[in-house]
Amino acid sequence: MAKMNRFIFEYKDCIKRTGITPSNSNPSKVVIRRFVRLFKEVDDARIPAMIDYPLSEILVIAFLAILGDASQWVEIEDFGKAHLRWLKKFLKLRNGIPSHDTFRRVFALIDSEQLQAVTVAFLVENINSLKKSLGIQDTGYRHICVDGKEQKGTGRKYDTNEKIRNLQTLHIYDASNDICLFSQAIDKKTNEIPVAQELLKKMELKECIITFDSMHTQKETIRIIIERNGDYVGGLKGNQGTLLIEAETTFSTETKRKLKESSESYYKTSEKAHGKVEIRRYYLKKAVTNCNGVGEWKNLRNFVCYEKYTCNIITKEEKTEIRYYITSLKDIELCADAIRGHWEVETGFHWYLDASFKEDDNTTMDKTAFNNYSLMNKMALSLCKLVKPHMKNHSIVRIRKTFGWNMEDNISILLNNFDEEQIKSALENK
Repeated sequence: MAKMNRFIFEYKDCIKRTGITPSNSNPSKVVIRRFVRLFKEVDDARIPAMIDYPLSEILVIAFLAILGDASQWVEIEDFGKAHLRWLKKFLKLRNGIPSHDTFRRVFALIDSEQLQAVTVAFLVENINSLKKSLGIQDTGYRHICVDGKEQKGTGRKYDTNEKIRNLQTLHIYDASNDICLFSQAIDKKTNEIPVAQELLKKMELKECIITFDSMHTQKETIRIIIERNGDYVGGLKGNQGTLLIEAETTFSTETKRKLKESSESYYKTSEKAHGKVEIRRYYLKKAVTNCNGVGEWKNLRNFVCYEKYTCNIITKEEKTEIRYYITSLKDIELCADAIRGHWEVETGFHWYLDASFKEDDNTTMDKTAFNNYSLMNKMALSLCKLVKPHMKNHSIVRIRKTFGWNMEDNISILLNNFDEEQIKSALENK
């Protein structure tokens, strides 16, 4: 039976099994150079004669500050001044630490696509290094989520009380490796559709499962996914009209009773957490291509019915939620994993950006500056998740505070985690 690739879980299991912990001694020069060099690849749009602070230094300080729990521009400046002596070990800092206004102005000038490309490349490079060091193989389907997010504190203009639309951002999120591959600012919610289509065209989707909500269940989107060699699981709502009706009528009570008798068409999970019992049931039924325009959707092989039953242990309050999906997959357990995993973009990504990185409290009005700041947040989040097994699985908030209190030792643990020679040596000594 096909399975989903969940590197982040395999990585945590491997760390727990081997018990290795990277040293907090100074990282090798190769690893340090790899980190500092990262931001030198971003072009500086400023006039050379008017530059007091090199762009790479501004970006390194900002990123380390964000990793160390800074959530506002003034906090980035404060972090730099507090860690000035340590920062001078690997940055020249001829003019000291820039002001918070300088950080904000420079972030407003950076090409977001370029910054995104270098941060994603850094994460991918180091995750691949980790896989190689720990002997983790890429097996199973890679899970890619398409979803949008509203930045709730950005809807203001300078010198006016006029309300404008909050920044909308479309994310293409690699749930298998916990990396946001694309973070694209858009004008309004409905513009997610063409933006997502253009981004998917750039990707090789072989052995990938793309999941998305009903907004992105579009014939053109699905055509692109299939032409890029991918598979899909897409949500259905009223905007799909006859297709939703077809899915609803497919799963009658009697049909679901019969499907329960087949392990190939029915899958169930149950768990108890947070004072609730949750039971999830998944039903798979072949789509009839000559009914209600089903044949117009490329590689639509099956409908999926997802039932979520919740019971509050204390109040005994019960709730049942039913959703419908279309898919090119034939494996019910894989469909279930994709549907459940899609919520990772909300609970394991968007939620962290709001709750742990306080993005909704950030009132930066320049949307380019905010978008670039958010890219730094996303990189820091991915790295915090990677270092989490070495920090007693503390919360992301606690890990960031730990970095802020003792950046020198903890950044060494983080960077040494990507040092192949040190990891191999630690494994040999176990």
